[in-house]
This record gives sequence, structure tokens and C-alpha cells, in this order.
Amino acid sequence: MSRWPLSAFALCAVVTMLMEIGLDAPAPAGDAPPHHAYGGFRNLDPLYSYPLLKRARHVFRASPPRGPSPAVLANDGGELRANGYHPTMTWIGHSTFLIQMDGVNILTDPHWGERASPVGFAGPKRLVRPGIDFADLPPIHAVVISHDHYDHLDRGTVRRLAREHRPTFFVPLGIKAWLADNGVHEAVELDWWQASRFRELTITCTPAQHSSGRGLHDQNRRLWSSWMIAGEKRRVFFAGDTGYTPALHEIARRLGAPDLAALPIGGYSDYRVHHPNHLNPEEAVRVLDDLDAGLMVPMHWGTFDLNREPFREPPARLLAEAQRRGLEDRIAILSPGQTIQW
Repeated sequence: MSRWPLSAFALCAVVTMLMEIGLDAPAPAGDAPPHHAYGGFRNLDPLYSYPLLKRARHVFRASPPRGPSPAVLANDGGELRANGYHPTMTWIGHSTFLIQMDGVNILTDPHWGERASPVGFAGPKRLVRPGIDFADLPPIHAVVISHDHYDHLDRGTVRRLAREHRPTFFVPLGIKAWLADNGVHEAVELDWWQASRFRELTITCTPAQHSSGRGLHDQNRRLWSSWMIAGEKRRVFFAGDTGYTPALHEIARRLGAPDLAALPIGGYSDYRVHHPNHLNPEEAVRVLDDLDAGLMVPMHWGTFDLNREPFREPPARLLAEAQRRGLEDRIAILSPGQTIQW
């Protein structure tokens, strides 16, 4: 192998390593919100810590046997394209969902790429194909982005969406400029607790505990968030990426309990008890309870060669914890391509 591929692979590994590090940042001066920092943003939990050495050990150690991948259900998008106002959620894979409510088709963290990486020949590879082919999507009216990591913000996908569907993107602070640099100009940028009306929906940017950055130069320069989408009769919560923090309870207190919550359950393997940036399955059940959500759909598992736990471990642990707490009727574990009404 030539030196260039080796060097590029090393650079890709370093960038991936830095993708989810929460660097310490000083508090802002004056009247700026407390999650703002000089030159960027920060997490507010005083116990938050994600050391570089811990992240490096996670990235560079070998992956365990994955076990069987989630089976992709056949979904040609026909029923979704014909749907008028029935509320549905379809898991595309990882953190990508198609949500239909009040006549609006919404994508979350859309990713149809082959890798979650800054380069096309290295980095975490997609191991399970998308649950719906991009060409089979119904018209996409809105897109919500939780943060700028490569497994949640895919350049090729957002460019294609802008070109073929012309949706409005709803993004946390800092991502609107990145979208504009990539030829995407229909974007609404919000800070935590800010809301925007879109057709019959209210879309609110809500807190999360995570980090941001796509390289060595922009760590925590763009905000990370979760989202609450409220329609005339129903609310759906999309957590994006987050570690557990009691502050998540404030979301339901301010905005009301969601009927449906999409919560991450994978990526915890280097912290078996409490990962600062990712919910483990037991914590996801705790968030379900904190939010008083009617139904939870798990995400952020079983798609990319990114997490270190076996594919089937997160949903198995999730179901076991839900059964222990008597909440199993409020869990819907989907296969890629599967649609539920809610």
C-alpha cells in the first residue's frame, strides 16, 4: 500500500476519534446562554467528562464479532407516498427516520451514504442498506439535523435532498453556514428552546448532551441538539445523539410529553454504566420515563461499523430493562424499512 492511503487512513482515524470528544470550554461572558462558550458551545452537566485517551482507546481497538445484522423489510415507499394525514414513522437506519404528521414529510439526520467518514475509502462503513431507497421517498418537506458528526450529517445526502426535494432544513446554531457552503440555502437555524412554525407544525430545538466537529479545526464550534415536533394533536421527540442528563426531563415539562420518542441506544461500549455522549439501553428507558413518552423507538444501532457492541446487544438490553420496569408495552423495536402508525 502506498504512503498516501496509509496517511489518509490515519487522518480519517484521528478525525473519527475527535468526532465525539467533549472538550472543556470556558463559560460565556455577559448575558449569553450558559451552554454557549467562547468560540463554541459546551455541555452543562458538571459531571460531564470525555477524555481524549478514553475516546482513542474506543476508536483504535478491534471490533467484536457483530453477530446477525437487522433484517431489512421490503418497503418500496408506495404506501408512504400515498399517505395523507395518518401519522407514521419509518426507520431508514441509524438515526434516519421518515416521520409523517399533519401532511408533512420529515427526515431526521438523513444518511444514505456508504460511510460515516470524511473520505470515501476509509472510516465506518454502512453494513445494513437503507430501509427505503432514496428514489422511493415521498416528497420531503422538512429535514431536522441534530449535529454535524459524519454519521448524522452526510454531505452527499443533504445535497441530493436539496437538489431533488428542496426541503427546509432545521438545524442547531452553526450548521446553517456549513449547509450554505455546500449549496443548501433553505435552512432555519435555532438555539436551544427556540421554535419555528412550519406549515401546521411547531419545531423546537431542545437540549442534548453531546459534542460536535468534523475535523481538527472545528471541535464544538457548532451546537448539538434534540428536537420536539408538535402538530395539532401529536408530538414526536427526536433525541439525536445524547448522553443521559437529568436536564432532559425539562423538555417534557416545558413542551409536554411526546406521543413518540426516538432515542439512541448504541455506542456506549467504552462506558458500560454511563457514557457521557451516548445513552446506553438502560438509560434510554430512563429517558422514556423522564419524558413520559407514550412510545419509544430505538435508533443509533445496527447500521454502521461504528459502535463496538454487537448489533443485537443494544435492543436485547433495552427490552430486558423495559420488562424489568414494566414498560415493555411502550417499546417498539423496528427493522430498517418498517413503518408504524402512532
